[in-house]
Parts: sequence; structure tokens; C-alpha cells
Amino acid sequence: MLPWFDFVLLGFVAVIAGMMNALAGGGTLLTFPILTAVGLPAVVANVTNTLALLPGTVGGTLAQWEEMKTQARSLLFYLPFAIAGGLIGGILLLNSGEKTFRQIVPFLILMASLLLAAQDRLRALLARRSAKHINGGTSSRAWSAAAVLVAAVYGGYFGAGLGVILLSVLGLALDETLTRLNALKQSLAFCVNATAAVFFIFSGQVVWPVALVMAACSLFGGWLGGKLARKVKPASFRWIVVSIGIGVAIIYFIKG
Repeated sequence: MLPWFDFVLLGFVAVIAGMMNALAGGGTLLTFPILTAVGLPAVVANVTNTLALLPGTVGGTLAQWEEMKTQARSLLFYLPFAIAGGLIGGILLLNSGEKTFRQIVPFLILMASLLLAAQDRLRALLARRSAKHINGGTSSRAWSAAAVLVAAVYGGYFGAGLGVILLSVLGLALDETLTRLNALKQSLAFCVNATAAVFFIFSGQVVWPVALVMAACSLFGGWLGGKLARKVKPASFRWIVVSIGIGVAIIYFIKG
């Protein structure tokens, strides 16, 4: 059992991560390193983190319910690929082994940090594309389904930056406004994480006291982030998380 001050630290970081996920994304870049820093093995930390942050994403999904209702057909089309990918990613994580996962983690954190850094530019590109009304055909749907599956496998395996990957895939495949694309992305990301989380429940790898404390704190952080969304600039928070993520990746590279 971890000492009480570790729970306080983890709860505080989970609040910040919940706020980040509501405002800009990237919460995992904060919570995963802290979980390993307090002594959890990397695979156990990642499994626990998936369950801990899931409640915080519910609010973001429900907040875009009106936009999501217009994307019901697209959601039903991509949903099987999101679920299958989340399950495959979870299976790969539990079977990759602690040593292998630790070797991969620095690359995953660095990639997620760079994706988060590029988020604003990506959104601008997709907004310009939507304004031009470029329609995606059958072939576009086919390759995007495969891309969603691959992204979902990554999401089930690690997850940080999943939203950015999904948004780019959907933006290239569908002729929709950025608001509707974001709602579809949010729903698919939730399905990926929920699938992996349900699978992890039965894995025996979850540190439940930690997961429950962080889940409650991330839920509060998500609510707080929603309240602050109109008062703060998400970009400011995003660059803080990106800087932390890159710094953590460098530390992992040096230690590895």
C-alpha cells in the first residue's frame, strides 16, 4: 500500500489531468509518469491510469451530445473498429511484458507530446478543409476505418494523443464541420478507452485504491475544466503539458 502523501499527490495530479483533458487533452502525460514515480510498474501504472481517467472523459462526451446526435451513422460505422482496436491494444499491453513496455514508453510519450503540440495547427487545417466542402467517398471510408482501427489499438495500448490521431483521420475522411468532427472523435476515443478499461478490470493488474482516488479526482478536474473553458486559454495549459511530456520522455530515454 502506498503512503497517504502519495495518494494526495496522485489525487492532485488527477485533478490537473482531468482539467487538461477537458480543456486541451494530454492528461495521461501527467498521470502516467507520476504513477511510475511513486513505484508502480509501468504496465500496472498504464492499466490503472486507463481506469482512473475514464470517468473524466464522460463529461466531455456528454457535453457534445447535441453535435453527436448528428453523427450517429458515422459513429455506428466506426464503432466496431474502435471497440476491436481498444481490445487488441489492451491485449497487446498485458502481453508485451514490463521490460518491452518500458523500452517503448519514451517513444510513446514523445510522440504524444508532439501530437499535442501540433493540435492547433491540425485543427486549423481541418477547419480550412471543411470550408472547402471536400467530400469523402467509399474508398475514403474504407481507409479511414482501417486507420481508426490502428489508432484504437494504440489507444488501448497507451492512449495519450489518441484524440489528435482520431481527429486527423476523421477530418480527412469526412466532410463535416470541425465541431461535429470533434464530437465524433470524443465519442470514439471514449469507446476505445472504455473497452480497454473493461478488459483491464479482469486483468488483475489494477491498483484499485489508486484508481478509485484518481477517478474521483479526475472527474472533479473534468468538471472544473469545463467551468474554466471560457475563462482560460487552453493553449497555455497545452504547452505546459507538452513541455512536461518532452521532459519526461528525455528522462525515460536517459534512464532506459
